[in-house]
Formats: sequence, C-alpha cells, structure tokens
Amino acid sequence: MTTTTLKPPYGAPLHPGSATVEFRALRRAFGSTVALDGLDLTVHPGELLALLGPSGCGKTTALRILAGFETHDSGEVLVDGKDVTRTPAHKRDAGMVFQSYSLFPHLSALDNVSFGLKMRGVGKSERRAKAQELLELVGLPQRAAHYPHQMSGGQQQRIALARALALQPRVLLLDEPLSALDAKVRLNLREEIRRLQQELGITTLFVTHDQEEALSMADRVAVLKAGRLEQCATPSELYARPATAFVAEFVGTMSRIPAVRSGDGVEVLGRRHEVDGVLPAARALQVLVRPENVGLTPGGDAVVTGASFLGAVTRLTVRLADGTEVKSDLPTEQAALLPVGGGATVSLPDRPVLVDVATGK
Repeated sequence: MTTTTLKPPYGAPLHPGSATVEFRALRRAFGSTVALDGLDLTVHPGELLALLGPSGCGKTTALRILAGFETHDSGEVLVDGKDVTRTPAHKRDAGMVFQSYSLFPHLSALDNVSFGLKMRGVGKSERRAKAQELLELVGLPQRAAHYPHQMSGGQQQRIALARALALQPRVLLLDEPLSALDAKVRLNLREEIRRLQQELGITTLFVTHDQEEALSMADRVAVLKAGRLEQCATPSELYARPATAFVAEFVGTMSRIPAVRSGDGVEVLGRRHEVDGVLPAARALQVLVRPENVGLTPGGDAVVTGASFLGAVTRLTVRLADGTEVKSDLPTEQAALLPVGGGATVSLPDRPVLVDVATGK
C-alpha cells in the first residue's frame, strides 16, 4: 500500500472549520465478513478524497463509521486529533448526502434545507434566509416552494447537498450521490459538486465505485480492496504509476502480456525490461500495460481482431501468436493503416513495466 501526501490548500480557500480526518488501524467485521481490515488513511483540510473500490470493499462502512452511523471493532477515528468514537452522530459536525436523496416528501425544498437549522433552534427568519442562500448556491432558488416529487433526480440531489451544507459541517460525506442519476445529469452534477467543494474549501470524502467520477473530481483517490488500502495518490499518479496489479486493472484499462524472468527484469515481446516495483517470485508472469503504451506497426505475427472508433483515437484489439489479446490506442489516421484481419507487430516503450503473477486469462 502506498500513499501520496499533498500540501493544502488545494487551490481553494479553506473553510474556516475544515477538519483533518484520520482513520487509524480501523477494523470492522460483520460476523465472518471483514469490512475494514486495519484501514490507515488521512484526509487533509479542504481536500476532496474519493474512496474508490468494488462493492463490499469497505468504503461505505468507513464513511458511516466517520458519520457515527456505524461503530468500529478496533482502531480510531480522529477529527483534528480528537477521537470521536463516543461522540454521537448529531454532534460530529459532519454533513452527509446519500445515494437515495432522503428528502422529506411532505416538506418544500426550502423547508428540507432548513430542517437541520430548525432542529438546532435557529429562528424562522434566519433559517429561511440561510436556506434561500444555499438554494442559490446550488442553483435552485426558483425551486424553493417545490416538493421533492415536483423535482428531477438531479434537482433533488442538489437540495440534499444544500441541506447537508446548511449546518456548516466541518466534514462533508458523499455516499455514491450520483449513482441513481442518468449519465448527462451525473456529469453535470459532479462538476457542480466539485465547484462547490472548492469554493467552500470543505474537507470532503466521496464514496464511489465509478473510476471516472473519482479521477475527475478528487484531489486524491484511495483505492480499497477487501477492507484494505491498496493505494492513495493523486489521480494522475494512480493512473500512471499504480502500486499494485489490482489498482492497475481497477483504474483504467490494462492488457496482460506473458513475460519470462530475465535476471532482475523480464523479457516481453522479445525485449528485456526493468521492473517497476517488485518482481514476483512466481515462474509464470505477466506484464500489465495500458492501451496508449502499446505500439503497433503493420505486418507481423499478431492479428488485428477489432477496432473501436473513439474520435481522434481508435482502440485496436490484436491477438498475439499465443492467443493473448492486447488493446492499443492509436491516432485514428495511424489506426487506418491496420485493418481488421491484417497483421501487426506489437511493441512496448523502453521503460520499466509493472509485473504480476499470471492469472491464466
């Protein structure tokens, strides 16, 4: 597991109450199922950190423990150095936005946003003024009198976000808030959430299983697998220098190409390469390579078996002599010289490669 630390601020003024959040050796099991297995992770003031991973990896459990909706078996959860284990959920200064919106159906947008302020005893005129200000912040001042059933899913989620911000939380928690929305609305809203987060400078944890969301929105991305942190890094580092094979294949597209040990390196496609990271002790090895790093030239033993036009780039699939399929992203004009059914020669750039134990795929 590796982590990358950034120095705040992240290009935005810090929210006056932005907090540092720390998970220390956090463990949580549900019967025989281990949801978190010693999670160590720090979220810096004003940072948007995405928790990314497949279903069941522990990301939502970590979020709910921080919010106070779940308890952990061992370890610590600290906010600005203070252990909040025994702090009730309503006193943790955390605002949470759920996947399902969770708006009160019998309340207008304005009353939904101001509900938390009402529970805290804020006067009617003050809380309505604050709610109206937040509706303007999320771009929905004209929807103040509308009820949830009168609004689209994207609008409801904006109302839920405004409600979470109404209490000026020190930490904003987003639990897959975009997964129930259609693609266009999801794209627009994720840009809006990122804009608001940067404008407010509030410490934010964003749970998602969508790599595109995580890479496009977050300052750093923490990739979880089976309750453990595989890597925490900036999106660019995560993509370009994945620490493990799991990270490499979960974030972006990867092809696996057979390789053989050659001293302290490997030989792949007839050339020797240094190894990026640890060389596994296993005899059967594979190199993991991204499509943009696979070169193709016309003629050779490989066969082009498919082409997907992506605009300026075309993704070609080629089958090596041993049956291995490899993907290559080429400029569309160059890809036109490699028709489906034609021969090709596959090459890799002269730099260290990520190596894993062969999977048998």
